[in-house]
Amino acid sequence: MGSDATPVALGRHGVWLPHQEIDEDVAAEVERLGYGTLWVGGSPSSDLEPVATALAATSRLSVATGIVNIWAAPAEEVADAYRRLEAAYPGRFLLGIGAGHREANGPEAIKPLQGMREYLDVLDREGVPRDRRVLAALGPKMLRLSAERAAGAHPYLVNAAHTRSARSELGEGPLLAVEHKVVLGQDLARTRRDARAGMSFYLKLRNYVANLERLGFTEQDFADGGSDTLIDDLVAQGSAENAATVLDMHLSAGADHVVVQPLPGECDRLGTLARLAPPLTG
Repeated sequence: MGSDATPVALGRHGVWLPHQEIDEDVAAEVERLGYGTLWVGGSPSSDLEPVATALAATSRLSVATGIVNIWAAPAEEVADAYRRLEAAYPGRFLLGIGAGHREANGPEAIKPLQGMREYLDVLDREGVPRDRRVLAALGPKMLRLSAERAAGAHPYLVNAAHTRSARSELGEGPLLAVEHKVVLGQDLARTRRDARAGMSFYLKLRNYVANLERLGFTEQDFADGGSDTLIDDLVAQGSAENAATVLDMHLSAGADHVVVQPLPGECDRLGTLARLAPPLTG
């Protein structure tokens, strides 16, 4: 598979956190717990300051963006930030970029493939290497572009069935780094409630809904915060050991790297990561 598609050592498991929540202490704790990569989520700005913060606070942790929004962060500025980070922390940063959501990005976002190609053209001219970037990709066309013009793909809000399909679309070479959400706890009614709270935003976004429809979910699955079937497929729940088993289904389906997004629930994000670390990284 594509674990060697990029020289950045990601490890088997990483962590996705909103960029607003990342500081020196958080980054250091993610590293201490043994995760390979911290994914800076929520469309960080083009200066990539949270990435610099995380890299400065750690010595081994790789850091990736999940993702820089191509409509909000000019490619030239992102390339400048990439060069600064590479000079200061060589080999530890992977640039993830994506086309975001047309609901938030305006009319130009209706052509995500064209916008992505044009953004990649600028990164090429600015010297950001192909093997140091990944694309947010769900559908076949963006997955193919990920294989052609980047190290690989970073699908978000997917299940193992999508991972299996994405690996088939990408082929054996490119990197496949998939995100999956987690809420720990033995009370299934409570974990589903917490999972629905964490999922509510995403079920309003057409690109995610369209991808889930391709996976066989129906209109009924998106009603009332998501059906139990949908929630259970997209949010790992239960004990840390059970959640780890669900997460590692992506590896069996063809992923190289699984990005854990801890949702607030029985414990906070770092508490969830601490409980997950032994079965995932031990």
